[in-house]
Amino acid sequence: MTLAYDVSGTGPAVVLLHSSVCDRRMWDPQWSDLAAAGYRVVRCDFRGHGDSPVPDGPHSDAADVAELMEHLGIGRAALVGSSYGGRVALELAASRPEAVTALALLCSALPGHAPGAGLRVFDEREEALFEADDLPGAVELNVATWLGPDATDEVREQVRAMQRRAFELQWTAEGFPSPRPEVDLRRITVPCLAVSGGHDLPDFREMAATIAAQAPAARHLELPWAGHLPSLERPEETTALLTHFLKETTIPD
Repeated sequence: MTLAYDVSGTGPAVVLLHSSVCDRRMWDPQWSDLAAAGYRVVRCDFRGHGDSPVPDGPHSDAADVAELMEHLGIGRAALVGSSYGGRVALELAASRPEAVTALALLCSALPGHAPGAGLRVFDEREEALFEADDLPGAVELNVATWLGPDATDEVREQVRAMQRRAFELQWTAEGFPSPRPEVDLRRITVPCLAVSGGHDLPDFREMAATIAAQAPAARHLELPWAGHLPSLERPEETTALLTHFLKETTIPD
C-alpha cells in the first residue's frame, strides 16, 4: 500500500481526505469522536504529504484512495474531504459511485473551476516565492491565507508544520503530469453537504454553490465564522456538524 494511513473504530466506514495545505494530522480533532460515534474511521496522507512518499510517476489520488479502501476491505464509505481532499472525493464519487455513500465537503475544490481574482493572486504570490526558493515565505503565505480569525496560535503552528512538511517533500521532487478528470456533478446522486466559509476566498463559496446547484442530493451550508479549514478553526462545532450529517446519511453495514 502506497499511502500512509490510520484506521480506528468499528461500524460504517468514513474516509477523511485532507487539504493539500495539511496532511492526515488535520483530522486529529475529529478522529476519536467519529470513532466513538460508531464509525470505522480511515485517514490517509496523499502522496507527497505527511508520511506518504512523493509520486514516482503519473498517478491519481482518487485511484489511490480507492485502492486503500479495497486494501482495507471497505466496499463503500462516506467521504469527508477538506479543500483538495473534497476534489478527490468528488472524483472518486464520479468514477466509482458504488463505493461512496455520502459526501461531506469542507471548502472543497472543484474540477473544472476557473480561478477567480483572489485565487489567481494567491497562486501568483506562491509561485513567486517558489521561484525565489523562499520555502518559509511560501509556508507563511499559506498559513495566512487559509486560516480564518478563529484559528488559535496552536492551530496556526500545526498547519505551519504540515505545510512545511509537504513543501519539504515536494520541493525538489520531479513533477509528473497526472490525470485531472472533469466531474459531471449531475451524476453524483448520494447525499452531499457542501460547506463554505465566510472568511474564505470567494472561489470556494462559488464552488460550494455550484455543487449544491448541480448535484441532485446536495445542499450548501455557509459557516459565517469559518476560513478555509473549519475542522481546525472550530473543531468541536465542525465535528458536531459532521456527526449529524453522517447520522442522517449513513447506510448501515
